[in-house]
Amino acid sequence: MDDPLLREQTPAEYFKELVESALSRQHLQAAELTEYYLVNLLCEFIRPEARATRRDDGEALALRLARALDSGGLEQRARLRSLGDFSLFMSGFFSDHFRRGLVDVDYYVSMGEYAYASLGRRDVDDAFTDVFRELAGKFVGFMDVLSDVSERTAVATNSDLLRTYEKWLRTGSPREGQRLIERGIVPNSSIGSKFVQ
Repeated sequence: MDDPLLREQTPAEYFKELVESALSRQHLQAAELTEYYLVNLLCEFIRPEARATRRDDGEALALRLARALDSGGLEQRARLRSLGDFSLFMSGFFSDHFRRGLVDVDYYVSMGEYAYASLGRRDVDDAFTDVFRELAGKFVGFMDVLSDVSERTAVATNSDLLRTYEKWLRTGSPREGQRLIERGIVPNSSIGSKFVQ
């Protein structure tokens, strides 16, 4: 007898469904290869050994970027990709945890956008060049997709209304703006992020 509540899925199948649904809810178009990249990124970050190698012992993102730019060739590509992936994952899955740190989600957004844009500008024959361009150009949108997946997997939730507003002010995220509207608050972009501490 088949139990409809239980079904076997690989992590890739599971995340593919979640990413496709999140893209639809966020009204974000993504190339098929970019969608695959996001699914693969999530699959990699669920493995503890992958998370450990991507952290670089807590080194600041700006230092990781400088080290990447000082290197060359394949090492530079690997470092930029690791920085972009880490920034996207952290800003999407754990943005609410930045409130107690020295940096906020906008720092991760700017580092990730820069890393992916650098990879997208390379004149290397790489199948992922267009993916990196799309990730850089729609970083906040893809961050929202990962936030959506995070909420659906109960890894993190946004329960603090003020924090949601601060995140919207810092990133201009359409998803966070919509969440504010759903809670009865109309986002006011004229205030600007200079008032957010």
